[in-house]
Amino acid sequence: MPDISGETSYADGKILKHATDGVGVITFNNPAKRNAMSLEMWEGFGEALTALRDDDTVRVVILRGAGGKAFVSGADISQFEKTRHNAAASEEYARRSAAQRAMLADYPKPTIACIEGFCLGGGMQVAMLADIRLAAHGSQFGIPAARLGIAYGYDGLKHLVSLVGPSWARLLMYTGMRIDSAEALRIGLVERVFPVDELWGETMTIAETISQNAPLAIKAAKITIAQVLKDESRRDMEAIKAIGAACMDSADFREGRQAFMEKRKPKFQGK
Repeated sequence: MPDISGETSYADGKILKHATDGVGVITFNNPAKRNAMSLEMWEGFGEALTALRDDDTVRVVILRGAGGKAFVSGADISQFEKTRHNAAASEEYARRSAAQRAMLADYPKPTIACIEGFCLGGGMQVAMLADIRLAAHGSQFGIPAARLGIAYGYDGLKHLVSLVGPSWARLLMYTGMRIDSAEALRIGLVERVFPVDELWGETMTIAETISQNAPLAIKAAKITIAQVLKDESRRDMEAIKAIGAACMDSADFREGRQAFMEKRKPKFQGK
């Protein structure tokens, strides 16, 4: 478990944020409802993302769920009668939560979803928006939209198809079925699976490795991969060229070369 010294809370304590040694952590903290997301939690999530984005000491962000039972089990269905009872209300709900999803989709720093337990519906969308997904053995994944009579949004399905392909996306969406961590790994929904008692340590090891690497080089990879995933006509090749030039002209590149020659570990500053 993470050291929670200096922790900040949002949404009446249902979103927690802290940072240490270059690693930021956001915790979905609604274990009584298996971390189901309310509108207030979405808004608090955006505030936490913004704070870590603007913290120059943070180089990578981990997303996790509290309680050991769920990452995020979906939207808080108890709010549906008030917030999503018809098309107009659902559109307003989507509008109010869209900004946070968009921020995560275009987040400038690497993000890791650390998944233990249920990862369902809107929780799947959060996880799919992260750059990397690490899961515990026994975790459960699914999108039960067909069982609730609601349409899963374009962005969520776009990411699902990009990860698992159209056929698996259809099977998951048409049936509303859940799959376990082994199946999720096999079809490409998650990248690594660990025993429950090793998940946090392995996640932190990966996060710390990322935080110690050159931030500009990681930013270049993130920008370029995002452009590769776009249709060729929409790719911003100038952005790729610009970040490449920034890397080559950076003090970090000089530090990397010098550290290699001196056979020592480099100390990157992100400049």
